[in-house]
Amino acid sequence: MDARLSYFAFPDQTPVPAEPAPSVVRLRQFHRRFAENIVIDGLDLDIAEGEFVALLGRSGSGKTTLLRTLAGLDPAPEQDVQVPSSRAVVFQDARLLPWKRVWRNVALGLKGAERRERAEAALREVELGHRLEAWPLTLSGGEAQRVALARALVREPKLLLLDEPFSALDALTRLRMHQLVLDLWQRHKPAVLMVTHDVDEAIALADRVLVLDKGRIVAEERITTPRGARGDLAHGLRSRLLSVLGGDQGALTSVPPSIPSVVPFRAELAL
Repeated sequence: MDARLSYFAFPDQTPVPAEPAPSVVRLRQFHRRFAENIVIDGLDLDIAEGEFVALLGRSGSGKTTLLRTLAGLDPAPEQDVQVPSSRAVVFQDARLLPWKRVWRNVALGLKGAERRERAEAALREVELGHRLEAWPLTLSGGEAQRVALARALVREPKLLLLDEPFSALDALTRLRMHQLVLDLWQRHKPAVLMVTHDVDEAIALADRVLVLDKGRIVAEERITTPRGARGDLAHGLRSRLLSVLGGDQGALTSVPPSIPSVVPFRAELAL
């Protein structure tokens, strides 16, 4: 499987709807306000078990606020927010402790006699079994992010939150990280919410793409074409998503019949 965009799907085959998986994330009429500034405004959101969701939005749209809430970094008492207790976050900055060797960064917070064995196994999964004793400052940017992924997945979270984890990487390393994330996601099967500014990245990786604007989900696209086979649909979908991100509120109200593999199931316009 290749996260890069290339196309060989059969456009006359309509996907058969599957039974919906149980939700691991559920928000209903979620609000977040800072003084007079409304950041999240009556947001409803469900993420199913094992689903990969990408969240797009302009700066200030509420993406980071939403992610911090789901991560438990900003508690939301007395609001209808349900998230699993088992969750992990990978940030844009790997946030490794420079005074701890790589395996100790991965094992941070783990308990029990097998903590080193678990850390080593996680590092082997991200192809860093040879860097167990390295210091974080000797790692490349891609290696540091792989350590951050290992640290997140060693806990077997039900929800994995990715906050623009590839934005500081060069193009080739990003493609390799895309493939690694997909491999790890398929192996561990967490639900994933990935915040990104990269529309192509969202199309290549996600089952579902959301656009957040002024604290509300204003557009939503479900992609059923297999990853690595999304080249022909990418141009039209990219254009519509960019139009919404640029303020064209009518861009996702319909989908051309020539792209049946993309199923838009909501296009709510911000007021």
